[in-house]
Amino acid sequence: MLKLLKPSKKVLFLAIAAVFSLYMAACNDNSVEDTQTDDQFITEVVTNGYSNSSDDDDNLMRSEITDFDDGGAVGDIDGDTPIDSLMRWGRIVTGSSATVTITNEGDSLKYANITRTITGNYVIIGLVGGVVDTIFKPYTQEFKRIAIFRRVNNNPRPRQNWRLYKVSMVDGRTTSPQNSDDYVQMQQIQVYVNGTLTYTFAGPDFTQNIFITRHPNWNGAGIPEVNAGDQVRFVVTTQSSQSEQDIVAWHWGKRNFGFHREPFVMTSETPSGSGWLRTFDKTFTIHASHNRGKFNGFISASTRKSLFDDSPVEFASDAVGTPYRVRP
Repeated sequence: MLKLLKPSKKVLFLAIAAVFSLYMAACNDNSVEDTQTDDQFITEVVTNGYSNSSDDDDNLMRSEITDFDDGGAVGDIDGDTPIDSLMRWGRIVTGSSATVTITNEGDSLKYANITRTITGNYVIIGLVGGVVDTIFKPYTQEFKRIAIFRRVNNNPRPRQNWRLYKVSMVDGRTTSPQNSDDYVQMQQIQVYVNGTLTYTFAGPDFTQNIFITRHPNWNGAGIPEVNAGDQVRFVVTTQSSQSEQDIVAWHWGKRNFGFHREPFVMTSETPSGSGWLRTFDKTFTIHASHNRGKFNGFISASTRKSLFDDSPVEFASDAVGTPYRVRP
């Protein structure tokens, strides 16, 4: 006959201790949320994200810097003097900081004006005088973005009250060693998907282009979406003070399929004021292996000297970031 075994005092003590530990952990998590203000929570979402989901619009701001970090020099373009043959180039981000200024519109909307400042090195590997050389150009770049949060609940915990309602494109510029505003600025970006003009984004301040996110409470159109296999064409207009042709490129968001950058081709050049109005064109196909979810893709417009002059003080690069989603 089976006997019912009575738990020993040691087992009871361990069980009680385990339950108490779980209770205290829950209390600690709750205490953080209970003491957090609405603005502190929104700042946290901007800097650290809302969740671990790769398809959550609320996580866009968290990844915008890593999405623009090449991680080093990668190759794609031919050379010119004084760098005889350009082999590889790219950005390495070494530091970043964010300033978030929040204003209210009534009790239902919060506007977050986000300024991120990154420091890093522009790395160029090429032949200089017939010898392979690596050039480092330290730089500082500033990115601006607007995020609007909307109240979805009235709860003591901010996490349950606010979700990302609208988000803008990213507008970026180098501030050191050269202010890119004085050298080259993108003025307009047109996007064709499978031959149809789908988006027209106005600049030079691209934060005025704002998307309504997807959420059951407002059913927004969401950020731009594409499917694997779609053909995408970008037409970029720049205003440049430089007589030499600018270098324009599309930078894939991280976590895609291993590609880094797509160089554009200049298709027109017209004198404009004291400089030149230029258009650049690039068509590519969304690879079948591209990870699904949301990303920040960037377009950069840099002076030719940024790549083909080995002087570290020659670096000016405009940047525009657009969120996009690759559908499942």
